[in-house]
Amino acid sequence: MTETPMFHFFADLIEHQADRLGDKPYILHDEVKIGFSEFFQNACRMANGLLNLGAEPGDGLAIFMENCPEYLCLYNGLPMSGMYTVPINVALKGEGLRFILEHSDVKFLVVDDFLYPKFTELEAPVGRISKVFVRRTGSETIPDGCFDLQDLMKASPQRPSHVMQFDDMTHLMYTSGTTGFPKGVVFRNRAGMVAYLQRAAARFFQPDDVIYTCLPFFHGSGLVFGAGYAMISGIPFGVDKRFSASKFLDRIRHYQATVYNSIGAMTPMLLKQPEKPNDADTPLRLVISAASPGHLWERFEKRFGVKIWEGYTAVDSGGLFMGNYGTAPAGSVGKPKGIAEWKLIDDNGQEVSPGEIGEFIHKVNHPKAVEYYKNPEASRKKVRGNWVYSGDLFHADQEGNLYFVDRKTDSMRRRGENISSWEVENIVEKYPDVAECAAFGVKTDLAEDEVMIWVRPRDGANLDLKNLMSFCAGNMAYFMVPRYVDIVEEISRTGTLRIKKGDMKQRGVTERTWDREREMPELELNKY
Repeated sequence: MTETPMFHFFADLIEHQADRLGDKPYILHDEVKIGFSEFFQNACRMANGLLNLGAEPGDGLAIFMENCPEYLCLYNGLPMSGMYTVPINVALKGEGLRFILEHSDVKFLVVDDFLYPKFTELEAPVGRISKVFVRRTGSETIPDGCFDLQDLMKASPQRPSHVMQFDDMTHLMYTSGTTGFPKGVVFRNRAGMVAYLQRAAARFFQPDDVIYTCLPFFHGSGLVFGAGYAMISGIPFGVDKRFSASKFLDRIRHYQATVYNSIGAMTPMLLKQPEKPNDADTPLRLVISAASPGHLWERFEKRFGVKIWEGYTAVDSGGLFMGNYGTAPAGSVGKPKGIAEWKLIDDNGQEVSPGEIGEFIHKVNHPKAVEYYKNPEASRKKVRGNWVYSGDLFHADQEGNLYFVDRKTDSMRRRGENISSWEVENIVEKYPDVAECAAFGVKTDLAEDEVMIWVRPRDGANLDLKNLMSFCAGNMAYFMVPRYVDIVEEISRTGTLRIKKGDMKQRGVTERTWDREREMPELELNKY
Protein backbone atom coordinates (compact mmCIF):
# COMPACT_ATOMS: atom_id res chain seq x y z
CA MET A 1 0.00 0.00 0.00
CA THR A 2 3.01 2.31 0.34
CA GLU A 3 3.31 2.07 -3.45
CA THR A 4 0.18 4.15 -3.97
CA PRO A 5 0.83 7.91 -4.29
CA MET A 6 -1.57 10.51 -2.96
CA PHE A 7 -4.33 11.68 -5.31
CA HIS A 8 -6.67 14.67 -5.50
CA PHE A 9 -9.54 12.80 -7.18
CA PHE A 10 -10.78 9.28 -6.43
CA ALA A 11 -11.09 8.65 -10.18
CA ASP A 12 -7.33 9.18 -10.55
CA LEU A 13 -6.69 6.58 -7.87
CA ILE A 14 -8.99 4.07 -9.61
CA GLU A 15 -7.13 4.57 -12.89
CA HIS A 16 -3.79 4.18 -11.12
CA GLN A 17 -4.87 0.93 -9.44
CA ALA A 18 -6.12 -0.39 -12.79
CA ASP A 19 -2.71 0.25 -14.39
CA ARG A 20 -0.79 -1.11 -11.40
CA LEU A 21 -2.87 -4.15 -10.45
CA GLY A 22 -4.42 -5.20 -13.78
CA ASP A 23 -6.36 -8.45 -13.43
CA LYS A 24 -5.94 -8.77 -9.66
CA PRO A 25 -9.44 -9.40 -8.23
CA TYR A 26 -11.20 -6.37 -6.83
CA ILE A 27 -14.91 -7.31 -6.57
CA LEU A 28 -15.96 -10.78 -5.42
CA HIS A 29 -19.73 -11.17 -5.80
CA ASP A 30 -20.98 -14.72 -5.35
CA GLU A 31 -19.00 -16.52 -8.07
CA VAL A 32 -18.21 -13.37 -10.08
CA LYS A 33 -14.70 -11.90 -9.97
CA ILE A 34 -13.88 -8.49 -11.43
CA GLY A 35 -10.31 -7.24 -11.58
CA PHE A 36 -9.10 -3.69 -10.97
CA SER A 37 -8.50 -3.01 -14.68
CA GLU A 38 -11.85 -4.45 -15.76
CA PHE A 39 -13.64 -2.41 -13.10
CA PHE A 40 -12.06 0.84 -14.30
CA GLN A 41 -13.00 0.06 -17.90
CA ASN A 42 -16.58 -0.80 -16.93
CA ALA A 43 -16.87 2.42 -14.92
CA CYS A 44 -15.68 4.37 -17.97
CA ARG A 45 -18.18 2.52 -20.19
CA MET A 46 -21.05 3.50 -17.89
CA ALA A 47 -20.02 7.15 -17.95
CA ASN A 48 -19.42 7.23 -21.71
CA GLY A 49 -22.66 5.39 -22.40
CA LEU A 50 -24.66 8.06 -20.61
CA LEU A 51 -22.78 10.84 -22.40
CA ASN A 52 -23.63 9.16 -25.70
CA LEU A 53 -27.31 9.32 -24.76
CA GLY A 54 -27.25 13.03 -24.10
CA ALA A 55 -26.10 13.32 -20.50
CA GLU A 56 -23.99 16.37 -19.66
CA PRO A 57 -21.65 17.43 -16.85
CA GLY A 58 -23.74 18.56 -13.90
CA ASP A 59 -26.54 16.04 -14.55
CA GLY A 60 -27.59 13.64 -11.81
CA LEU A 61 -28.44 9.91 -11.79
CA ALA A 62 -30.27 8.05 -9.03
CA ILE A 63 -29.21 4.48 -8.18
CA PHE A 64 -32.10 2.37 -6.89
CA MET A 65 -30.49 -1.08 -6.78
CA GLU A 66 -29.31 -3.76 -4.41
CA ASN A 67 -25.57 -4.33 -3.96
CA CYS A 68 -23.99 -5.37 -7.27
CA PRO A 69 -20.87 -4.54 -9.34
CA GLU A 70 -22.86 -2.24 -11.65
CA TYR A 71 -23.71 -0.08 -8.64
CA LEU A 72 -20.04 0.68 -8.02
CA CYS A 73 -19.33 1.27 -11.71
CA LEU A 74 -21.98 3.98 -11.76
CA TYR A 75 -21.02 5.47 -8.41
CA ASN A 76 -17.33 5.75 -9.29
CA GLY A 77 -17.62 6.22 -13.05
CA LEU A 78 -20.05 9.10 -13.38
CA PRO A 79 -17.92 11.71 -11.57
CA MET A 80 -15.34 11.18 -14.34
CA SER A 81 -17.92 12.66 -16.73
CA GLY A 82 -18.85 15.52 -14.39
CA MET A 83 -22.12 13.90 -13.31
CA TYR A 84 -23.28 13.12 -9.78
CA THR A 85 -25.00 10.04 -8.35
CA VAL A 86 -27.71 9.64 -5.71
CA PRO A 87 -27.81 6.26 -3.92
CA ILE A 88 -31.34 5.51 -2.70
CA ASN A 89 -32.48 3.15 0.04
CA VAL A 90 -34.20 0.20 -1.66
CA ALA A 91 -36.80 0.03 1.12
CA LEU A 92 -38.25 3.40 0.12
CA LYS A 93 -41.53 3.67 -1.72
CA GLY A 94 -44.36 6.10 -2.24
CA GLU A 95 -43.85 9.69 -1.14
CA GLY A 96 -40.49 8.93 0.50
CA LEU A 97 -39.11 7.68 -2.81
CA ARG A 98 -40.73 10.47 -4.81
CA PHE A 99 -39.25 13.12 -2.51
CA ILE A 100 -35.65 12.07 -3.15
CA LEU A 101 -36.14 11.58 -6.88
CA GLU A 102 -37.61 15.06 -7.18
CA HIS A 103 -35.54 16.92 -4.59
CA SER A 104 -32.21 15.63 -5.98
CA ASP A 105 -32.94 17.02 -9.49
CA VAL A 106 -31.73 13.81 -11.15
CA LYS A 107 -32.39 13.37 -14.87
CA PHE A 108 -31.68 9.64 -14.94
CA LEU A 109 -32.68 6.61 -12.87
CA VAL A 110 -31.11 3.15 -12.72
CA VAL A 111 -33.37 0.58 -11.05
CA ASP A 112 -33.47 -3.18 -10.48
CA ASP A 113 -36.24 -4.90 -12.44
CA PHE A 114 -37.99 -6.11 -9.28
CA LEU A 115 -37.91 -2.58 -7.83
CA TYR A 116 -39.22 -0.92 -11.00
CA PRO A 117 -42.91 -1.29 -9.95
CA LYS A 118 -42.19 1.07 -7.05
CA PHE A 119 -41.30 3.72 -9.60
CA THR A 120 -44.34 3.07 -11.79
CA GLU A 121 -46.60 3.46 -8.74
CA LEU A 122 -45.56 7.11 -8.53
CA GLU A 123 -47.79 9.48 -10.43
CA ALA A 124 -45.94 10.70 -13.52
CA PRO A 125 -44.03 12.84 -14.18
CA VAL A 126 -41.47 12.30 -11.42
CA GLY A 127 -39.25 15.33 -11.13
CA ARG A 128 -36.82 15.86 -14.01
CA ILE A 129 -36.31 12.18 -14.84
CA SER A 130 -36.15 11.70 -18.59
CA LYS A 131 -34.55 8.25 -18.96
CA VAL A 132 -34.86 5.08 -16.87
CA PHE A 133 -32.34 2.23 -17.07
CA VAL A 134 -33.31 -1.20 -15.77
CA ARG A 135 -30.88 -3.82 -14.47
CA ARG A 136 -32.18 -7.27 -15.28
CA THR A 137 -31.81 -9.72 -12.42
CA GLY A 138 -34.04 -12.35 -14.04
CA SER A 139 -35.28 -13.13 -17.54
CA GLU A 140 -37.81 -10.28 -17.61
CA THR A 141 -37.92 -8.05 -20.63
CA ILE A 142 -37.17 -4.37 -20.35
CA PRO A 143 -40.37 -2.35 -19.74
CA ASP A 144 -41.59 -0.17 -22.56
CA GLY A 145 -39.91 3.22 -22.64
CA CYS A 146 -36.91 2.05 -20.56
CA PHE A 147 -33.32 1.27 -21.47
CA ASP A 148 -31.34 -1.87 -20.67
CA LEU A 149 -28.52 -0.95 -18.27
CA GLN A 150 -26.23 -3.39 -20.05
CA ASP A 151 -26.48 -1.30 -23.22
CA LEU A 152 -24.23 1.27 -21.54
CA MET A 153 -21.48 -1.34 -21.51
CA LYS A 154 -21.20 -1.06 -25.31
CA ALA A 155 -19.55 2.36 -24.95
CA SER A 156 -15.82 3.11 -24.95
CA PRO A 157 -13.72 1.76 -22.04
CA GLN A 158 -11.48 4.82 -22.24
CA ARG A 159 -11.70 7.48 -19.57
CA PRO A 160 -14.08 10.33 -20.55
CA SER A 161 -12.40 13.47 -21.84
CA HIS A 162 -14.13 15.62 -19.22
CA VAL A 163 -11.65 17.51 -17.01
CA MET A 164 -12.65 17.12 -13.36
CA GLN A 165 -12.67 20.27 -11.25
CA PHE A 166 -12.35 20.90 -7.55
CA ASP A 167 -15.69 21.59 -5.86
CA ASP A 168 -17.69 19.72 -8.53
CA MET A 169 -20.57 17.81 -6.89
CA THR A 170 -20.00 14.06 -7.13
CA HIS A 171 -22.66 12.47 -4.90
CA LEU A 172 -25.74 13.16 -2.79
CA MET A 173 -26.23 10.88 0.22
CA TYR A 174 -29.64 11.25 1.87
CA THR A 175 -29.76 10.89 5.63
CA SER A 176 -32.55 9.06 7.41
CA GLY A 177 -35.34 11.50 8.16
CA THR A 178 -36.19 11.79 11.88
CA THR A 179 -38.43 14.87 12.02
CA GLY A 180 -39.35 15.10 8.34
CA PHE A 181 -38.09 14.19 4.91
CA PRO A 182 -34.39 13.27 4.68
CA LYS A 183 -31.65 15.77 3.88
CA GLY A 184 -29.24 15.34 0.97
CA VAL A 185 -25.60 15.58 2.08
CA VAL A 186 -23.50 17.07 -0.72
CA PHE A 187 -20.14 15.48 -1.58
CA ARG A 188 -17.73 17.44 -3.75
CA ASN A 189 -14.23 17.06 -5.13
CA ARG A 190 -12.29 18.52 -2.21
CA ALA A 191 -8.53 18.78 -1.79
CA GLY A 192 -7.12 16.30 0.72
CA MET A 193 -10.16 14.00 1.06
CA VAL A 194 -8.69 11.09 -0.91
CA ALA A 195 -5.37 11.45 0.91
CA TYR A 196 -7.26 11.34 4.22
CA LEU A 197 -8.93 8.07 3.24
CA GLN A 198 -5.60 6.64 2.07
CA ARG A 199 -3.99 7.32 5.44
CA ALA A 200 -6.93 5.69 7.24
CA ALA A 201 -6.78 2.61 5.00
CA ALA A 202 -3.06 2.20 5.71
CA ARG A 203 -3.93 1.87 9.41
CA PHE A 204 -6.70 -0.69 8.91
CA PHE A 205 -5.51 -3.11 6.25
CA GLN A 206 -2.63 -5.41 5.36
CA PRO A 207 -1.52 -6.31 1.80
CA ASP A 208 -3.01 -9.83 1.96
CA ASP A 209 -6.37 -8.82 3.46
CA VAL A 210 -9.75 -9.56 1.91
CA ILE A 211 -12.60 -7.30 3.02
CA TYR A 212 -16.19 -8.45 3.38
CA THR A 213 -19.28 -6.27 3.46
CA CYS A 214 -22.96 -7.12 3.53
CA LEU A 215 -24.03 -3.57 4.32
CA PRO A 216 -25.90 -1.73 1.57
CA PHE A 217 -24.20 0.62 -0.85
CA PHE A 218 -26.88 3.25 -0.31
CA HIS A 219 -25.12 4.05 2.98
CA GLY A 220 -21.56 5.16 3.53
CA SER A 221 -20.38 2.11 5.47
CA GLY A 222 -20.76 -0.30 2.58
CA LEU A 223 -19.41 2.17 0.03
CA VAL A 224 -16.43 3.48 2.02
CA PHE A 225 -15.40 0.72 4.42
CA GLY A 226 -16.12 -1.99 1.88
CA ALA A 227 -15.64 -0.94 -1.72
CA GLY A 228 -13.74 2.29 -1.10
CA TYR A 229 -11.03 1.00 1.20
CA ALA A 230 -10.56 -2.12 -0.91
CA MET A 231 -9.86 0.09 -3.93
CA ILE A 232 -7.55 2.36 -1.95
CA SER A 233 -5.64 -0.59 -0.47
CA GLY A 234 -5.49 -2.58 -3.71
CA ILE A 235 -7.09 -5.65 -2.13
CA PRO A 236 -10.23 -7.71 -2.95
CA PHE A 237 -13.54 -7.37 -1.22
CA GLY A 238 -16.47 -9.76 -1.11
CA VAL A 239 -19.93 -8.28 -1.23
CA ASP A 240 -23.38 -9.72 -0.54
CA LYS A 241 -26.80 -8.13 -0.85
CA ARG A 242 -27.71 -8.21 2.83
CA PHE A 243 -26.73 -9.42 6.29
CA SER A 244 -27.74 -12.92 7.39
CA ALA A 245 -26.73 -13.95 10.92
CA SER A 246 -27.28 -17.66 10.25
CA LYS A 247 -25.19 -17.67 7.04
CA PHE A 248 -22.61 -15.06 8.02
CA LEU A 249 -19.65 -17.31 8.80
CA ASP A 250 -20.28 -19.40 5.70
CA ARG A 251 -20.09 -16.24 3.59
CA ILE A 252 -16.88 -15.21 5.33
CA ARG A 253 -15.37 -18.58 4.47
CA HIS A 254 -16.69 -18.37 0.90
CA TYR A 255 -14.78 -15.15 0.27
CA GLN A 256 -11.88 -16.06 2.60
CA ALA A 257 -12.38 -12.67 4.21
CA THR A 258 -10.01 -11.42 6.89
CA VAL A 259 -11.76 -8.12 7.77
CA TYR A 260 -15.38 -7.04 7.76
CA ASN A 261 -17.23 -3.86 8.64
CA SER A 262 -20.00 -4.09 11.19
CA ILE A 263 -22.66 -2.02 12.87
CA GLY A 264 -23.77 -2.49 16.45
CA ALA A 265 -26.79 -4.74 15.89
CA MET A 266 -24.71 -7.36 14.08
CA THR A 267 -22.66 -8.20 17.18
CA PRO A 268 -25.51 -9.40 19.46
CA MET A 269 -27.26 -11.04 16.49
CA LEU A 270 -24.21 -13.16 15.74
CA LEU A 271 -23.69 -14.01 19.40
CA LYS A 272 -27.30 -15.22 19.65
CA GLN A 273 -26.67 -17.81 16.93
CA PRO A 274 -26.20 -21.39 18.24
CA GLU A 275 -22.55 -21.95 19.11
CA LYS A 276 -20.55 -24.29 16.90
CA PRO A 277 -17.12 -25.77 17.56
CA ASN A 278 -15.74 -24.16 14.39
CA ASP A 279 -16.98 -20.60 15.05
CA ALA A 280 -13.39 -19.36 15.19
CA ASP A 281 -12.28 -21.45 12.22
CA THR A 282 -12.32 -18.62 9.67
CA PRO A 283 -9.66 -16.34 8.13
CA LEU A 284 -11.07 -13.38 10.10
CA ARG A 285 -8.66 -11.26 12.11
CA LEU A 286 -10.39 -7.87 12.48
CA VAL A 287 -13.86 -6.32 12.81
CA ILE A 288 -14.20 -2.60 12.09
CA SER A 289 -17.36 -1.73 13.97
CA ALA A 290 -19.65 1.15 14.87
CA ALA A 291 -21.76 1.17 18.05
CA SER A 292 -20.90 -2.41 19.00
CA PRO A 293 -22.01 -3.01 22.62
CA GLY A 294 -18.89 -2.82 24.78
CA HIS A 295 -20.02 -5.49 27.24
CA LEU A 296 -20.06 -8.04 24.40
CA TRP A 297 -16.59 -7.38 23.00
CA GLU A 298 -14.62 -9.89 25.08
CA ARG A 299 -17.13 -12.70 24.53
CA PHE A 300 -17.35 -11.94 20.80
CA GLU A 301 -13.57 -11.77 20.30
CA LYS A 302 -13.02 -15.01 22.18
CA ARG A 303 -15.77 -16.94 20.40
CA PHE A 304 -14.90 -15.85 16.85
CA GLY A 305 -11.16 -15.36 17.22
CA VAL A 306 -11.10 -11.72 16.12
CA LYS A 307 -10.24 -8.24 17.38
CA ILE A 308 -12.82 -5.45 17.39
CA TRP A 309 -11.81 -1.94 16.41
CA GLU A 310 -14.51 0.61 17.09
CA GLY A 311 -15.06 3.76 15.05
CA TYR A 312 -17.40 6.70 14.72
CA THR A 313 -18.26 8.85 11.72
CA ALA A 314 -21.29 10.00 9.74
CA VAL A 315 -21.97 11.17 6.20
CA ASP A 316 -22.65 14.64 7.62
CA SER A 317 -19.82 14.76 10.16
CA GLY A 318 -17.65 17.17 8.18
CA GLY A 319 -14.95 14.56 7.56
CA LEU A 320 -14.61 13.51 11.20
CA PHE A 321 -13.53 9.96 12.07
CA MET A 322 -12.70 8.65 15.53
CA GLY A 323 -11.27 5.21 16.17
CA ASN A 324 -10.37 2.84 18.97
CA TYR A 325 -7.66 0.61 17.51
CA GLY A 326 -7.25 -1.48 20.63
CA THR A 327 -5.88 1.60 22.37
CA ALA A 328 -8.90 2.46 24.53
CA PRO A 329 -11.35 0.58 26.79
CA ALA A 330 -13.95 -1.71 25.24
CA GLY A 331 -16.98 0.22 24.06
CA SER A 332 -15.08 3.44 23.51
CA VAL A 333 -14.51 5.11 20.14
CA GLY A 334 -11.20 6.45 21.43
CA LYS A 335 -10.07 10.06 21.42
CA PRO A 336 -10.75 12.57 18.64
CA LYS A 337 -7.58 13.28 16.66
CA GLY A 338 -6.75 15.53 13.76
CA ILE A 339 -9.37 18.15 14.65
CA ALA A 340 -8.76 21.61 16.02
CA GLU A 341 -11.14 21.47 18.96
CA TRP A 342 -14.07 19.45 20.33
CA LYS A 343 -16.37 19.32 23.33
CA LEU A 344 -19.53 17.78 24.74
CA ILE A 345 -22.35 20.23 25.48
CA ASP A 346 -25.76 20.18 27.13
CA ASP A 347 -28.98 21.60 25.67
CA ASN A 348 -27.93 25.08 26.79
CA GLY A 349 -24.61 24.91 24.97
CA GLN A 350 -22.60 24.52 28.18
CA GLU A 351 -19.71 22.05 28.27
CA VAL A 352 -20.37 18.99 30.44
CA SER A 353 -17.97 17.30 32.84
CA PRO A 354 -16.38 13.84 32.35
CA GLY A 355 -18.99 11.13 32.84
CA GLU A 356 -21.88 13.43 31.91
CA ILE A 357 -23.76 13.02 28.64
CA GLY A 358 -23.56 15.74 26.04
CA GLU A 359 -23.80 16.36 22.30
CA PHE A 360 -20.49 16.04 20.48
CA ILE A 361 -19.45 19.12 18.51
CA HIS A 362 -16.16 19.85 16.79
CA LYS A 363 -14.53 22.82 15.11
CA VAL A 364 -13.81 22.94 11.38
CA ASN A 365 -11.91 25.36 9.15
CA HIS A 366 -14.43 25.33 6.31
CA PRO A 367 -17.83 26.99 6.94
CA LYS A 368 -19.35 24.59 4.38
CA ALA A 369 -17.82 21.47 5.91
CA VAL A 370 -21.37 20.06 5.86
CA GLU A 371 -23.70 21.10 3.06
CA TYR A 372 -27.29 19.94 2.64
CA TYR A 373 -28.62 20.12 -0.92
CA LYS A 374 -31.04 23.01 -1.44
CA ASN A 375 -31.43 23.39 2.32
CA PRO A 376 -29.34 26.35 3.53
CA GLU A 377 -31.30 26.57 6.77
CA ALA A 378 -30.37 23.01 7.76
CA SER A 379 -26.77 23.64 6.67
CA ARG A 380 -26.56 26.71 8.93
CA LYS A 381 -28.06 24.77 11.81
CA LYS A 382 -25.57 21.93 11.33
CA VAL A 383 -22.49 24.20 11.19
CA ARG A 384 -22.69 27.16 13.55
CA GLY A 385 -19.73 29.44 14.09
CA ASN A 386 -17.50 26.85 12.40
CA TRP A 387 -18.68 24.18 14.87
CA VAL A 388 -20.28 21.01 13.49
CA TYR A 389 -23.14 19.81 15.70
CA SER A 390 -23.22 16.02 15.41
CA GLY A 391 -26.68 15.40 16.86
CA ASP A 392 -25.15 12.42 18.71
CA LEU A 393 -24.75 12.00 22.44
CA PHE A 394 -21.52 10.82 24.11
CA HIS A 395 -19.85 10.78 27.48
CA ALA A 396 -16.11 10.94 28.15
CA ASP A 397 -14.01 9.22 30.81
CA GLN A 398 -11.28 10.96 32.80
CA GLU A 399 -8.69 10.11 30.12
CA GLY A 400 -10.76 11.73 27.37
CA ASN A 401 -11.97 8.53 25.70
CA LEU A 402 -15.43 8.99 24.21
CA TYR A 403 -18.37 6.58 24.47
CA PHE A 404 -21.33 6.76 22.10
CA VAL A 405 -24.63 6.94 23.99
CA ASP A 406 -27.37 7.52 21.44
CA ARG A 407 -28.64 9.70 18.63
CA LYS A 408 -30.04 12.82 20.19
CA THR A 409 -33.36 12.21 18.45
CA ASP A 410 -33.58 8.70 19.96
CA SER A 411 -32.94 9.65 23.56
CA MET A 412 -35.72 9.97 26.13
CA ARG A 413 -36.21 12.14 29.20
CA ARG A 414 -38.00 10.77 32.25
CA ARG A 415 -38.02 11.87 35.88
CA GLY A 416 -35.59 14.64 34.95
CA GLU A 417 -33.07 12.14 33.56
CA ASN A 418 -31.87 11.57 30.00
CA ILE A 419 -32.26 7.93 28.92
CA SER A 420 -30.40 6.26 26.09
CA SER A 421 -32.63 3.95 24.06
CA TRP A 422 -29.45 2.19 22.94
CA GLU A 423 -28.54 1.42 26.58
CA VAL A 424 -32.05 0.14 27.42
CA GLU A 425 -32.00 -2.12 24.35
CA ASN A 426 -28.62 -3.61 25.22
CA ILE A 427 -29.64 -4.43 28.78
CA VAL A 428 -32.98 -5.96 27.77
CA GLU A 429 -31.24 -8.10 25.13
CA LYS A 430 -29.09 -9.65 27.87
CA TYR A 431 -32.21 -11.40 29.14
CA PRO A 432 -31.96 -15.03 27.94
CA ASP A 433 -35.41 -15.24 26.32
CA VAL A 434 -35.13 -11.95 24.36
CA ALA A 435 -33.80 -12.02 20.81
CA GLU A 436 -34.27 -8.34 19.95
CA CYS A 437 -35.45 -5.16 21.62
CA ALA A 438 -36.39 -1.68 20.44
CA ALA A 439 -36.78 1.10 23.03
CA PHE A 440 -38.44 4.47 22.51
CA GLY A 441 -40.33 7.15 24.38
CA VAL A 442 -44.07 7.74 24.42
CA LYS A 443 -45.29 11.12 25.64
CA THR A 444 -47.33 11.55 28.81
CA ASP A 445 -49.51 14.33 30.23
CA LEU A 446 -46.52 15.34 32.33
CA ALA A 447 -44.62 16.48 29.19
CA GLU A 448 -42.03 13.77 29.64
CA ASP A 449 -41.46 10.29 28.24
CA GLU A 450 -42.51 6.89 29.46
CA VAL A 451 -40.16 4.14 28.30
CA MET A 452 -41.75 1.65 25.94
CA ILE A 453 -40.11 -1.40 24.39
CA TRP A 454 -40.89 -3.85 21.66
CA VAL A 455 -39.38 -7.27 22.25
CA ARG A 456 -39.05 -10.26 19.95
CA PRO A 457 -38.66 -13.48 21.97
CA ARG A 458 -36.08 -16.10 21.13
CA ASP A 459 -37.44 -18.89 18.95
CA GLY A 460 -39.40 -21.32 21.13
CA ALA A 461 -39.19 -19.13 24.24
CA ASN A 462 -42.22 -18.33 26.39
CA LEU A 463 -41.37 -14.80 27.48
CA ASP A 464 -42.42 -13.97 31.03
CA LEU A 465 -42.73 -10.19 31.18
CA LYS A 466 -42.82 -10.04 34.96
CA ASN A 467 -39.49 -11.84 35.13
CA LEU A 468 -38.14 -9.57 32.43
CA MET A 469 -39.14 -6.45 34.39
CA SER A 470 -37.53 -7.83 37.54
CA PHE A 471 -34.39 -8.40 35.50
CA CYS A 472 -34.51 -4.80 34.24
CA ALA A 473 -35.04 -3.45 37.75
CA GLY A 474 -31.92 -5.27 38.87
CA ASN A 475 -29.75 -4.18 35.96
CA MET A 476 -30.65 -0.58 35.11
CA ALA A 477 -31.40 2.70 36.85
CA TYR A 478 -34.93 2.94 38.18
CA PHE A 479 -35.93 5.71 35.77
CA MET A 480 -34.89 3.54 32.78
CA VAL A 481 -37.06 0.51 33.59
CA PRO A 482 -39.65 0.19 30.81
CA ARG A 483 -43.27 0.77 31.65
CA TYR A 484 -44.87 -0.43 28.41
CA VAL A 485 -44.10 -3.62 26.49
CA ASP A 486 -45.33 -5.07 23.22
CA ILE A 487 -44.29 -8.61 22.26
CA VAL A 488 -43.80 -8.71 18.49
CA GLU A 489 -42.80 -11.22 15.84
CA GLU A 490 -40.55 -8.78 13.99
CA ILE A 491 -38.66 -5.54 14.65
CA SER A 492 -38.35 -3.65 11.39
CA ARG A 493 -34.89 -2.36 10.48
CA THR A 494 -33.33 -0.29 7.73
CA GLY A 495 -30.77 -1.70 5.30
CA THR A 496 -28.04 -0.80 7.80
CA LEU A 497 -29.93 -2.60 10.58
CA ARG A 498 -30.98 0.62 12.28
CA ILE A 499 -34.33 0.10 13.99
CA LYS A 500 -37.23 1.91 12.33
CA LYS A 501 -38.82 3.66 15.28
CA GLY A 502 -41.09 6.11 13.49
CA ASP A 503 -43.99 3.67 13.14
CA MET A 504 -43.46 2.38 16.68
CA LYS A 505 -43.71 5.86 18.17
CA GLN A 506 -46.75 6.66 16.06
CA ARG A 507 -48.52 3.48 17.18
CA GLY A 508 -47.53 3.97 20.81
CA VAL A 509 -49.63 2.35 23.53
CA THR A 510 -52.53 0.23 22.28
CA GLU A 511 -55.02 -2.19 23.83
CA ARG A 512 -52.54 -5.07 23.44
CA THR A 513 -49.73 -3.24 25.25
CA TRP A 514 -48.55 -4.67 28.57
CA ASP A 515 -48.38 -2.00 31.31
CA ARG A 516 -45.90 -2.66 34.13
CA GLU A 517 -47.59 -0.27 36.57
CA ARG A 518 -50.90 -2.07 36.07
CA GLU A 519 -49.59 -5.65 35.91
CA MET A 520 -46.78 -5.36 38.50
CA PRO A 521 -47.71 -2.70 41.08
CA GLU A 522 -45.65 -4.64 43.61
CA LEU A 523 -42.35 -4.13 41.73
CA GLU A 524 -40.03 -1.89 43.74
CA LEU A 525 -37.65 0.32 41.79
CA ASN A 526 -34.59 1.09 43.86
CA LYS A 527 -33.65 4.75 43.46
CA TYR A 528 -30.16 4.21 44.82
